[in-house]
Amino acid sequence: MRTSFLPFSTPSVSDEEIFAVADVLRSGWITTGPNCAKFEAAFASYCGAEGAVAVASATGGMHCVLQALEVGAGDEVITPSMTWVSTVNLICLLGATPVFADIDRDTLMVSRATVEPLITEKTKVIIPVHYAGAPVDMDPIRELATEHGIALIEDAAHAAGTEYKGERIGKKGTCIFSFHPIKNMTTAEGGMVCSDNSELLDKVKSLKFHGLGVDAFDRQIKGRTPQAQVIQPGYKYNLTDISAVLGLGQLERLDAFNTRRTELVTRYHEKLADLPEIQPLKFPAYPHTHAWHLFIVRLDIYKAGLERDAFMAALKEQNIGTGLHFRAVHLQKYYTETFGCHPGMLPETEWNSDRICSLPLCPSMQDSDVDDVVAAIKTVLKKG
Repeated sequence: MRTSFLPFSTPSVSDEEIFAVADVLRSGWITTGPNCAKFEAAFASYCGAEGAVAVASATGGMHCVLQALEVGAGDEVITPSMTWVSTVNLICLLGATPVFADIDRDTLMVSRATVEPLITEKTKVIIPVHYAGAPVDMDPIRELATEHGIALIEDAAHAAGTEYKGERIGKKGTCIFSFHPIKNMTTAEGGMVCSDNSELLDKVKSLKFHGLGVDAFDRQIKGRTPQAQVIQPGYKYNLTDISAVLGLGQLERLDAFNTRRTELVTRYHEKLADLPEIQPLKFPAYPHTHAWHLFIVRLDIYKAGLERDAFMAALKEQNIGTGLHFRAVHLQKYYTETFGCHPGMLPETEWNSDRICSLPLCPSMQDSDVDDVVAAIKTVLKKG
């Protein structure tokens, strides 16, 4: 057994990035400023996006995009239940109704086949989730959205560096990225909205900073217009220059991070191949580049002889950290009581929700760390 605890994930921050943050702190301009503008431009260029707006979190970005699309009472928004609760919470907070789509059992992602039967005249938005670093099969879903005149928002929180059919996620449509500390790159907290819809981006830019008619930092005058006019009620979701300069450094290393993640996952696959109790997710069949934000396995609870939560607890006793991404949203207390959601609604989602476990994965890990995780799994299964 390991003598030290292996966390599920830790951010990889370089000395150069620490020095850059310190320089910003000394500069006198630590809120939204020139580094935020540089970060937006650099991330848009990396994705091939027409434009990008930095925000304080992906949740804040989703809030702004949903409001910019005028989602409200009487509207329905289709999204998977296998996702983080923030998106569904926002749908409800705006007065709309979440409609949950089931997923593919082995990729954990929605498809046109799972989304199309849910469309009604009330459907305002579809929000597919790129999962664990793999992309949703977007072409059929884009066609579906176009056919029905429905807006599409891609939840790309897991997809920094992910490619779909030769193009990076973020190049097409409207995508929202997360830079939370466990993500492939981090700004401590933060997010980015990329879009090829300039009018939508302008609305997001206004909403994320009090509804003003100018950004928190105007690139032309290197500051903010005094007494800028409020054009709509807005929020306080702007990213700081402290976070942005960290993001600039992280973005330069993102491809290297993802390469190392891929190496670690390859080792996981090799080491776990002889364990029938452990079922990794499968690769999507269409052309893609996986960013490996998460390495998720499913526990065969019958072969293993123990439940998933007990499996995770036993790994912790072996000094191995794990994650759970995610418990099905539709079975959370609020959603069962408010919308009448119940077990049996989404069989593939529920099957996975009872079995998934995220194993440690971050660029700072050594090959020996993967070996330790697999050794701990084998020990737990023997005791199971």
